[in-house]
Amino acid sequence: MAEHTIKQFDLELDDLKSRVLLMGGIVEQQMRQAMQGLYEADQNLLIGVEQGDSRLDEAEIQLDTVCNQIIAKRQPTAIDLRIIIGVQKTGLELEKAGNKAVKIARTARALHDKHTLFTPSVELRHLAEDALDMLRKSLDAFARSDTLAATEVLQADDLVDAEYRSITRQLITFMMEDPRTISLSLEIMNMAKAIERVADHARAVAENLIYITAGMNVRHFSVEEVRSHLLSQESSH
Repeated sequence: MAEHTIKQFDLELDDLKSRVLLMGGIVEQQMRQAMQGLYEADQNLLIGVEQGDSRLDEAEIQLDTVCNQIIAKRQPTAIDLRIIIGVQKTGLELEKAGNKAVKIARTARALHDKHTLFTPSVELRHLAEDALDMLRKSLDAFARSDTLAATEVLQADDLVDAEYRSITRQLITFMMEDPRTISLSLEIMNMAKAIERVADHARAVAENLIYITAGMNVRHFSVEEVRSHLLSQESSH
């Protein structure tokens, strides 16, 4: 009987993992559509991002419901409870990342409505690709429970932050040189900030995985300290 219960619980945890990866796939699609719509002035793509958001919201609600049902039914303790709480937090981070994609799409739609030949005065695609790369890596690490791979995502976040600061400096320079660009530059800055926040949510997914797998809250440690701790855990097993 006990073995049967354990196997059933393992299946339930696998289902939770699948739900998280499905949500991650929706966010990635939303971001790609938002950036493509922005640069190709494709209103249909931009509208589609908002439609994808309802799918993501529904998936997050279902994930949260299933987690609560497992807690009520299994009354998990210690590491099992940690896994479920970590999964719930991860679902919230992905839902927030999807909201940022919607913000980009809505801003892009408004700009294309106002300016017929609008194109961003700074390059945002590279920043978006770096944020998406972080998202992909964090989801891959989550799928494989690979904590060391998750630390690579933590490291990459610093590069995205630096890139975002560089874009901000460029836009401030444009605004100082020509005050007529202020309104447009602020909208572009908002989109850049939303992309940077997607990277932050991807980092949070990686942090949650480390918490789930190793029981370590990494927010107050450097990447080197986290890696050292994880390697010492591995060598002790």
